[in-house]
Amino acid sequence: MKTNLISVVAGLILLVATPLGLVAGTWGGQTRARTPGKDEYRLEGPFTKGNLTVFLIHGKDKIKGQTFITLQEALVQRKVIVRETRQVSELTIENISSDEVYVQAGDIVKGGAQDRMMATDLIIPARSGKVPIGAFCVENGRWSKRGSEDATVFSSSANVVASREVKLAAKTKSSQGEVWRGVAEAQDKLSANTGTRVNGAASPTSFQLALENKAVQANADSYVKALGGILEGKTDVIGYVFAINGKINSADVYASSSLFQKLWPKLLKASAIEAVAELRHGEKFDAPKSGAVQGFLDDSSKGAEKQKDVSSRVQMVTRESDENVFFETRDRAKADVWVHRNYIKKN
Repeated sequence: MKTNLISVVAGLILLVATPLGLVAGTWGGQTRARTPGKDEYRLEGPFTKGNLTVFLIHGKDKIKGQTFITLQEALVQRKVIVRETRQVSELTIENISSDEVYVQAGDIVKGGAQDRMMATDLIIPARSGKVPIGAFCVENGRWSKRGSEDATVFSSSANVVASREVKLAAKTKSSQGEVWRGVAEAQDKLSANTGTRVNGAASPTSFQLALENKAVQANADSYVKALGGILEGKTDVIGYVFAINGKINSADVYASSSLFQKLWPKLLKASAIEAVAELRHGEKFDAPKSGAVQGFLDDSSKGAEKQKDVSSRVQMVTRESDENVFFETRDRAKADVWVHRNYIKKN
């Protein structure tokens, strides 16, 4: 009788817990949880350095066997040409290789008439010809050649925007003025927390030059060294969530573990730089609980879905709740499979 009673109670607990999508257990010594639905993300973490906390997201590859090269790789290998159009809000990109190139919103391209950030995710097919791509300026005022750079093309994409405010200004408000304001605020915060003016002499308004500043790089490097190796030996990590000062900031999830592995150093560096900008000296913060992180991811299902065709290949889906905004990049050439999901906490 006692055994039956225990079984009934256990069953009731399971019925209550299942709709929440929570699974008790451990993953590599860390707490683990699973979202409801088909995606079945599993969280591992927290991993913390100073005021930066990271949770890894484990899951199955949705585009197994398919590979993309990143914009950064493609520029280094001279497989793409990103050209100036003399319009602030638009560039062109041409893939001259046999590889498919993945471009992510927030990628900064350096050079041209002004440094830009890409406004949207894009998949550039092999031998693409010139493809237009939306952009925002992350450098206010310059509209000419800088030093020895070529004013007609962009030479590199080593950084992604390291500011939630700038991302929101671009992706939810589509406001160039708000982007410039966010860049200036990020530069001021980095200057205050590194003890030196981080604005580049060649162009004081350039976010890219501020990110390259030696003091910024040195401060961010301690985070990167502490957290950079947490992926080692793990072949099913498809994304991460990060928090700064104990508050959840953003998450990026990919349909391919290999794509995430390629992007991880760039993403972690951006998170580390943002943590430097938001550092509060002398204060300590508790890492968010896995349940709060889980709730942040689950909240993406709320809000009406808005669809936008970015190109004949890519569709962007947006959902917005009171607290979060969610972006999903779908590949129309692959039965609308999603390639990238970006979650941003609004405040």
